[in-house]
Amino acid sequence: MALRNIVTEGDDTLRKVCRPVGEITDRIQVLIDDMIETMNEAQGVGIAAPQVGVLRRIFIVDIGDGPIVLINPEILEMSGEQEDMEGCLSVPGKAGNVKRANYVKIKGLDREGNEVIHEGTELLARAFQHEYDHLDGILYIDKADEVVDAEYYDEE
Repeated sequence: MALRNIVTEGDDTLRKVCRPVGEITDRIQVLIDDMIETMNEAQGVGIAAPQVGVLRRIFIVDIGDGPIVLINPEILEMSGEQEDMEGCLSVPGKAGNVKRANYVKIKGLDREGNEVIHEGTELLARAFQHEYDHLDGILYIDKADEVVDAEYYDEE
């Protein structure tokens, strides 16, 4: 495993739509391991492949229960509404208030290629949506009412 550089706002990579993963190769496994290590080192709750410069439809979410790896994710269902502050490893030092669905049902492949379905509410639902947006070139700042310096917002 290796730490990867986190791509930050202003880099065109973050604004591109990612390509699906066709085959889960050893190279994809290394990417997943590196993403988990990078996310943990940066103390994030999620990371998407474009945030480490790879335009593939992969993201990882970990809200404290261990990493959830999703390859080629697809949101099946969303409902309810929540509004809260978000930050992003690719937008360092900033935070913004974003409205999102309070419930998400999402499917994708795990790292072994098995189809999995996850359901989440509150923070997990928010993390799924935030990371999913990255795969389509969308940042939370595009949806935020206002973006402020993170020093005014104690994220965790």
